[in-house]
Amino acid sequence: MNGQGRTPFSDILVAGVGMTPVGEHWEISLRELALEAIVAARRDAAGLRPQAVYVANMLSPVLSGQAHLGALVADFAGLWGVEACTVEAAEASGGMAFRQACLALKAGAVDVAMVVGVEKVTDRVSATVEAAMTAATDADYEAVHGVTRAAQAALVMRRYLQETGAPPDAFAGFTLNAHTNGARNPLAMYRRPLQPEAYQRAPVVSDPVTVMDTAPRGDGAAALVLVRSQALPVELPHPPVQVLASAATTTAVALHDQEDPLALMAAAESVRQAYRQAGLTPDAIDLFELHDAFSVYAALALEAAGFTARGEGWRLAQEGSIGLEGSIPICTFGGCKARGDTVGATGVYQLAEVALQLQGRAGENQVPGARIGMAQCLGGVGGTAVTHILGRQEADSGQVDRS
Repeated sequence: MNGQGRTPFSDILVAGVGMTPVGEHWEISLRELALEAIVAARRDAAGLRPQAVYVANMLSPVLSGQAHLGALVADFAGLWGVEACTVEAAEASGGMAFRQACLALKAGAVDVAMVVGVEKVTDRVSATVEAAMTAATDADYEAVHGVTRAAQAALVMRRYLQETGAPPDAFAGFTLNAHTNGARNPLAMYRRPLQPEAYQRAPVVSDPVTVMDTAPRGDGAAALVLVRSQALPVELPHPPVQVLASAATTTAVALHDQEDPLALMAAAESVRQAYRQAGLTPDAIDLFELHDAFSVYAALALEAAGFTARGEGWRLAQEGSIGLEGSIPICTFGGCKARGDTVGATGVYQLAEVALQLQGRAGENQVPGARIGMAQCLGGVGGTAVTHILGRQEADSGQVDRS
């Protein structure tokens, strides 16, 4: 932190958290799923009423036939008269919606804002969902040729293995860690740990990517209530969490146009900006909720964030450094691999999980002594990257506890 313990966004507090279980929610509609998270978040925030609602979603117009989602969700939640809109940035939608809320609060346009991430994918057959997901690629030069998200991950993973000389099972540790943590998360889609043998015998999705390298997509909703500290009208039931940094950057959408497909250039730049805003270095981060839609992206994200050198990210998983008591815990509630990949809602789940960790409310998945956490979500193959850093606030001090 800087000398005054202040950052550009530190007057913004996370006041309430709400999440639904991730899974196949065939019995509940998109709006009902969102409402469940909204009610939980407002209850957690002592009933604060937002003046603006930012709804993160990627696939609703295609899979649910529903646009105008911001207004629909606000309407169904009884929040008539508030500002409401949908934020779409592919799988980075959740992080981008949170950033828009932060900007509105920092500008003083509103005092209380709500971020809702919601996605329903299991109502449609897998081919329809896969076709919808390719909308995050370059339609004219990738999707038209049948490129899928798994195929892109396979290209990246093969190049990574070739350049680094890492063994074929280099990414197994990311999968095993995610499922170990997911087994203790009551909201996770898959609540069982895995043995190494399960990774070894997993069927191939797109060589060398296997089922165990691929996160399952599920329905889910998460919500956060944000408030300007100067305008907090009530005493909160839980310690508020400060927003220390918010950064979003982009690079080429098409994988073949990226200067270095193993660098995650937008991710690295958004992290650099976040560190600068917060006055922090990587060794100050107590946990990192990264975007593990495919296991290779976990290794690349760790490298882009400065936790290890290029080509060495896989070793952190092999060494156990990413566990709850490791040097940089990741996917502490199971990540996309075990919690389930909620696509446009993923970034909101990540930020909610970081907030719970910093408040000491993570239950069996608690990272010991967690005071500063980072969340990063990626759109496409890193074409968009949004990074946030949150910090635990000292009682009555307005500063982050770093003791």
